[in-house]
Amino acid sequence: MALPLRTNMKHLIRFIHNFKSPKRCLCAGTKAETKARPCSRVFSGIQPTGVPHLGNYLGALENWVALQNQHPSVLYSIVDLHSITQPQDPTRLRSNVMDMAASLLACGVDPERAVLFQQSQVSEHAELSWILGCLTSMPRLRHLPQWKMKSKLKNEGSVGLYTYPVLQAADILLYKSTHVPVGEDQVQHLELAQDLARIFNNRYGDLFPEPRALLSSTQKVKSLRDPSAKMSKSDPQTMATITITDSADDIALKIRRAVTDFTSEVTFDPQTRPGVSNLVTIHAAVAQITVEAAVQQARGLDTGGYKKLVSDAVVQRLTPIGQELQRLRSDPAHLQEVLLQGTRRARELAAPVLREVQQRVGFC
Repeated sequence: MALPLRTNMKHLIRFIHNFKSPKRCLCAGTKAETKARPCSRVFSGIQPTGVPHLGNYLGALENWVALQNQHPSVLYSIVDLHSITQPQDPTRLRSNVMDMAASLLACGVDPERAVLFQQSQVSEHAELSWILGCLTSMPRLRHLPQWKMKSKLKNEGSVGLYTYPVLQAADILLYKSTHVPVGEDQVQHLELAQDLARIFNNRYGDLFPEPRALLSSTQKVKSLRDPSAKMSKSDPQTMATITITDSADDIALKIRRAVTDFTSEVTFDPQTRPGVSNLVTIHAAVAQITVEAAVQQARGLDTGGYKKLVSDAVVQRLTPIGQELQRLRSDPAHLQEVLLQGTRRARELAAPVLREVQQRVGFC
């Protein structure tokens, strides 16, 4: 929950000054104020896997934009260290980082309100990850969903994949984050960060707050071709996924071919009518209305007519984002400057925390 701003002029001026200055924590204040009002800080990361799809936008990025207006300090990281747990082509990875930066800006992430940076350029993430890894047991990691799912797919897994959740914990704790927006499938990984904060604090003295989960209220967007699975960029069926750069014609075609059923009336019942319910979920999310309101708007329409209504709503929502993304892509120097400035600000926050960790552990 966002912390209230003080309304008297003195504190309003201080807040505005801190908000504009890239060289101070956005919730910096006097020592007395900091003690009485702990800093509310949000951290989240996203892998550079190309242009986001509709599910990414509705499930995470839209929320990121809202959070930067609700909390005094927000950090968003393009987590390229995490991405190399799977094989990556170096040239493609560099391009994907720029594409993700452009996508985040196009979706509304504001580098004046949020620190947007590239994870690998802040070496403190990897250093803290090693220290936290030495406080983590192997059985604890074996039971986490990331390892169980991906190692089964290939019947093996790298050390990096195994320790992936420790790096996630380091990402969060490095900035003394208090809130982390996560999906339900990531709650167990956040619990590891909470556990590691407690373990470190008990062993070396209080340093890290225990971060709290901010669960998204948006239901997961499902594949248009298989509503039992999440929408995914890696889906081999091109008609299954809508990206934020799809043209109006592409969006209309994909939704027109979306799997539904043989009942023409539009209702919301994810268990028995997953395909139609997925369209209702998408409609409600892009139109920013309730599911009940979306069903009400569908009255008198069969599923074919409703698909037209949904595609129009999606086009209206995504077209400005796609246009802005293309504009940003044409200016790579600007994207690099945004990430460079974000990296500087992130390191200014991360470096003193890591120094404190090193001192407490006994490295210096």
